[in-house]
Amino acid sequence: MTRLALASLRHRSTASLATFLTVLLGTALMGSFTTMVATATGDVSSTDRESLLTIGAVVGGWGTLIVLFAVVSTVGITVTQREDEVRLLRTVGATPRQTKRLVRAETGAVALVAAALGAALAYAGGAGLLALLRGSGLVGADVTYAPAYAPVATGVLLVLVALLGSGIAARRQGRTRRERLPWWRVAAGVALIGYGVAMAVVTVTVTAHDADPYAAMQTSGSCSILVGLGLAALAPWLLRHLAVVARPALGRSGAGHLAAHNTRRRAHLLSGVLAPVIVLTSAAVGTLMLVSVDGRTLPAGGFDQDTADAVNLLNDVVVGMIVLFAAVVVVNSFAEVVAHRRAELHRLWLLGATPGQVERSVLAEAGVVAAVGVLLGLVASLATVVPFAVARHEGVVPDGGLWLPPVVVAGVVALTLLAARSAVRRTAVASLTTGAPR
Repeated sequence: MTRLALASLRHRSTASLATFLTVLLGTALMGSFTTMVATATGDVSSTDRESLLTIGAVVGGWGTLIVLFAVVSTVGITVTQREDEVRLLRTVGATPRQTKRLVRAETGAVALVAAALGAALAYAGGAGLLALLRGSGLVGADVTYAPAYAPVATGVLLVLVALLGSGIAARRQGRTRRERLPWWRVAAGVALIGYGVAMAVVTVTVTAHDADPYAAMQTSGSCSILVGLGLAALAPWLLRHLAVVARPALGRSGAGHLAAHNTRRRAHLLSGVLAPVIVLTSAAVGTLMLVSVDGRTLPAGGFDQDTADAVNLLNDVVVGMIVLFAAVVVVNSFAEVVAHRRAELHRLWLLGATPGQVERSVLAEAGVVAAVGVLLGLVASLATVVPFAVARHEGVVPDGGLWLPPVVVAGVVALTLLAARSAVRRTAVASLTTGAPR
């Protein structure tokens, strides 16, 4: 099975690349922050130790949640797309245990290489992050970088998570596809949303009255990400139902009809694109608005301006890393989904659809996913924006920075459509002219 798995990877480069990049960048992102925790255990002052632990464990924890969810989601898409191949293997005599071993071997091989390279990047990323903290004055200049084996441990964790995700998806293969989400996914989604909302309430009722001007930021900063992840966990169900609302906007053309039909029928696959769109929007809008409100309302004497600027710079760096990671996942997910549909798109061409009609259909699907994703992401971002604005006495609607959400929405929609266009032109249109893949 191991030899078969390695041979299979050579013929599934697009799907393998999606998993590879997700684990690679996830390890680099998580590992960079875990090195701060490792450095905090060294010979540093109590003040520096507290700062390093806050940055590594709390701030890095936001990114960790996103990375773990993205890895499970991407691996799940990859494995789910192999249902027909797995059924064929069982038809020719492979046992369920053998097919599961094949899936795990493929996932493990890709994740192991990606995690090793990601750990190397994390060592460099952690050094750069510590240099930024020293330069901004958040930690002392005498703090020595001591990452130990934190990036390696992060890589091992992501390999195990990838194997767990492939095992869950493989266990569901061969069964009749169910419209209902698995209970554990619903429970995780509800728990994340509930925790995010609860922390938002704590911000308004408790930390808003704290003497520390950053207490409200600590409790509300991650709320948009938590709620966004909760909605992302429910993405298949949300897309299946919200796509109905978008159907009139697709028009009565053939491409619009195909897009409306496929968005509902393939909600279980397109949700792999919807999830990072939700998280990308919620994290970007929530954090950027939080920094905007903080810049206008930081109480005089609460912190000196240099420290305030350093905190905002750190927030910008964190959201930048998270947004970059989520953007890569969006592009990879669309490439993976479209590559899986080569045979289907080729059949549409045989039935009379032109390459332009096929491309417009896929772009219409991407438009629906982008619209639903940014809408849910904006809703999730309110869990951070509203409580923090209230805590800083600006009210439910902040006094400034209202141009930021439209800019983020425009960027996310453009990214999603460009990812879809690139994928369909590179993969689907090529199959229309050369024939479906074997």
